[in-house]
Parts: sequence; C-alpha cells; structure tokens
Amino acid sequence: MKEISVQELLEKKENGEDFQLIDVREDFEYEMSNLGGLLLPLGGILIETDKIEQTKPVVVMCRSGKRSAAAIMQLEAQGFTNLINLKGGILAWAAEIDPNLNVY
Repeated sequence: MKEISVQELLEKKENGEDFQLIDVREDFEYEMSNLGGLLLPLGGILIETDKIEQTKPVVVMCRSGKRSAAAIMQLEAQGFTNLINLKGGILAWAAEIDPNLNVY
C-alpha cells in the first residue's frame, strides 16, 4: 500500500497538485476538525465508490491511518489502483503541521 506523510501532503496542497482527498472518519469527527477532504465514512465507502476519482491520485485519511488503510484495502479489491494512505492521519497533521487543530 502506498503511503504519504503529512509533510508530503502539505507540499501537494501548497504546490496545487491535482489530487483528491477523502476522509473516512465519521461525521462528528469531521465536524470537529478536517483538512477539507470529501467525507466518505468507512462504513459506507463501498456504496459511494462513484464519488472517488479514478484518473488522479487519491489520498485517503482518518484519525490515525488505520481506518484509511482498511478503506484502501476494500477499494483496491474493487479495482482501484490510485490510492495513497495518509500515515498517522489527522493526529499526525495536528502534531507536525497544525498544533491548533482540534483532535481527540
């Protein structure tokens, strides 16, 4: 499974690279803090695959990187080949990039 660090994600955002960011956490987690990605909670990810880009890189994130890894495994079984897991999730983003971000 391909992975990306929060520093690498920040560079992608700052460079204006063309990619999709998907957040697989639950609604209440997303409302507390998010990085502006598309919210597709893990429990329903397979019924919303039509919302996931197939022609550009897709970074998948969650709180710590575990749910996003699970989402990627499910999606790769459906034929997706362009998925990248955000190592450490939003916790790593808060620790390394934005300490003012609300996390739990």
